[in-house]
Formats: sequence, structure tokens, C-alpha cells
Amino acid sequence: QVQLVESGGGLVQPGGSLRLSCAASGSILSINTMGWYRQALGKQRELVAAITRTGSTNYADSVKGRFTISRDNARDTVYLQMNSLKPEDTAVYYCNVDRALVRDRGGAQVWAVDYWGQGTQVTVSS
Repeated sequence: QVQLVESGGGLVQPGGSLRLSCAASGSILSINTMGWYRQALGKQRELVAAITRTGSTNYADSVKGRFTISRDNARDTVYLQMNSLKPEDTAVYYCNVDRALVRDRGGAQVWAVDYWGQGTQVTVSS
């Protein structure tokens, strides 16, 4: 019911910047919170940043002041601007939608929960 496609990952030197994008598609009427998570090799997935439909944001302490999350509700798209990147930011970054109001095959409005993108690799290395 909801598909998420991420883009923007890659290889960058320490101190550099990247911008991730995640576009949601499907029979979407409204999306609540959109977020970015990351998972480094051998570690658990962790929240990086999240943003509600009304623009309230939440960041992991490790990225505060360096990363900025934003969204375009008209395009059902969330962005993550990452500045001053560090080697410890290296991970696969995943987009998440916690809850979306969608129209099902019968035309009814239903809440669909917990969707994930396929992930995009971010590598910070010299």
C-alpha cells in the first residue's frame, strides 16, 4: 500500500555533505511521522531523525547540529541533509513511515503502519 524509494547515498570524505531523499508512493491520503534510521555493520538499527506531518522534529544526539530532516507533504517526500559527516556516520540509511492513511482496494480509508525503504549506503571515508 505504501512504497518508499530512497536516493542520495554514496561515498563522501569526512567533513563532507550528502542529501538523502525518500519518496513515498501508493494510494496515500496522509502520512504521519516520517523518519530516517541507520544500521552500521554489526550494530542495531537506530533512529537518526524523524519529522511529524506538522513539522516537529526529533534527532539522535549524535547528529544534532549536523543533520537536518525536512519533508514535502505535497510530494510525500522526506529529506535528510547531512553535513560535517564523520566516519562513524557510515551505515545503511533507511526511510520509515510510521503510519499512513491509505485507500484500500475497496476504496475504504484505512491506516497502514510501519513501512521501510530498501536502504541506501552512506560511506564516510578518506
